[in-house]
Amino acid sequence: MDTYEDKLALLTEMIAFSVIDGRLHEREYIFLSMIAQELQVKREDFNALFHQENYPTVIKSEFERIQQFYRLALLMHCDGVLHEREHNKIHEIGINMGLNPHAIKRVLKAMESSPTKMVSPEFLLEVFQEQLN
Repeated sequence: MDTYEDKLALLTEMIAFSVIDGRLHEREYIFLSMIAQELQVKREDFNALFHQENYPTVIKSEFERIQQFYRLALLMHCDGVLHEREHNKIHEIGINMGLNPHAIKRVLKAMESSPTKMVSPEFLLEVFQEQLN
């Protein structure tokens, strides 16, 4: 992340995604606050994001796009309930990010079958790198 504004934009996108099913689950809020803390976003700025419009930003680096996609996928599984709207939206977001649809499906399928709903960073990068060759 280059700037504080980039970090806020990333969190804004995540917040918008977290309420796609119609509500913000407590686990989702905790996960989002952990991401905000990791990004060193002030608590008051983080809380203010819940009252703002979502304006999509373009993430330039492919690595950052993959990282953001994975954060959104983790957020999707955070509340323990996978809604169809979340599933459709994450595909749409991934494609809009310029990520390969086949790689998106592979990652999501691996996450669904994982007991922790997580995949290793190596697997994640390998799946998206395969598509480049």
